[in-house]
Amino acid sequence: MNKNLKQFFDEKVLQYNSTDFIKDDPISIPHFFSKKQDIEIAGLFAAIFSWGNRTTIINKSKTLMQHMDDAPYDFICHHQPKDLKALEAFKHRTFKSDDLFYFIEFLTHFYRKYDSLEFAFTVGLSEKDANIEKGLIGFKKLFFAQEHFKRTEKHISSPLQNSSCKRLCMYLRWMVRNDAAGVDFGIWKTIKPAQLICPIDVHVARVAKRFNLLSRKQTDWISALELTNYLRQLDATDPVKYDFALFGLGVIEKYN
Repeated sequence: MNKNLKQFFDEKVLQYNSTDFIKDDPISIPHFFSKKQDIEIAGLFAAIFSWGNRTTIINKSKTLMQHMDDAPYDFICHHQPKDLKALEAFKHRTFKSDDLFYFIEFLTHFYRKYDSLEFAFTVGLSEKDANIEKGLIGFKKLFFAQEHFKRTEKHISSPLQNSSCKRLCMYLRWMVRNDAAGVDFGIWKTIKPAQLICPIDVHVARVAKRFNLLSRKQTDWISALELTNYLRQLDATDPVKYDFALFGLGVIEKYN
């Protein structure tokens, strides 16, 4: 392990893992709420919408929350057909109203049985598992257990398709990590921070390759595992905190 690199990355974590980071990031959406279920639902949509321009992602997420009367859990539990009518024109890139209606249907069905969305990510996951791979696979299987349009499946990734699962890994970071910085929520306790996988996209991959943390050319699940395994050498109990460093260097500082 390169001690100078660890020191540099730790400094970048301190720089970007701060409340100043929140307002310009999709994680700002669940931060509008205090109820656990509101945070879960708002966070899920903000994460699923997270590709492309961050300002657009935030604005689209805010629009959806407004359509849900800024009370997403209450909306999920008590919406009427007329409430869905108002959402027929909603879309974000390839995420269209049919996809949204299925997400709402799943969440409505799920919250009738369970108090927290955490359970959906722990189906088939053991505390002995090295990482969240089985949890992600189990989530997609559970999510699409009801009748749905095939096209909606592209919005929920899985390691079985060798996807990097960037958006779901980011969402799990938000829900699971818990530190004094106040950015991530840490409201889920079954999954351990040590089991998380670092969200990886082209920006993070570029920085990782620049520092020789990643050798694989493709940005896929195997790359996410390779990167996270390196980050575990820097901090075995909380490797994904370095997502702040990699993201900050890649997206904000445009580090090449």
